[in-house]
Amino acid sequence: MNLSELRPAEGSNAKAWRRGRGHASGNGKTAGRGHKGQGARSGSGGKAGFEGGQMPLYRRLPKRGFTCRNSKEIIGINVYALNIFDNDAVVDVEALMAAGLVSNPRDGVKILGTGELEKKLTVKGCLLSKTAIEKIEAAGGKAEVM
Repeated sequence: MNLSELRPAEGSNAKAWRRGRGHASGNGKTAGRGHKGQGARSGSGGKAGFEGGQMPLYRRLPKRGFTCRNSKEIIGINVYALNIFDNDAVVDVEALMAAGLVSNPRDGVKILGTGELEKKLTVKGCLLSKTAIEKIEAAGGKAEVM
């Protein structure tokens, strides 16, 4: 196979319709817009969510609940996940991201107390639950509270 022999897959390159180019094209005169009406006019995109005067869906559906604008999105990680680090390692948000445990720390990371910890670690720069602090210190590590 040569570069000169490469072709797109069959049917993948459809020719664009040239609208408004005479009767013979099959798309002349009104160019697929029909006769008169809102859709026939230029600039007819309409407002997003507008349903021709009918009550829009976002207003017909019931509204429930409340979203606090001041709330923070904290990512939780259980203490057993920290076993991937070596002994005497310093665990902070950057180390968690490098290890792939956190992809986006958002408003902070909290270490939770589920599971067992077998490594001696120094955890800092994270929020910590009481049980997580106990388990880190029981394993011989150090928990530096923010």
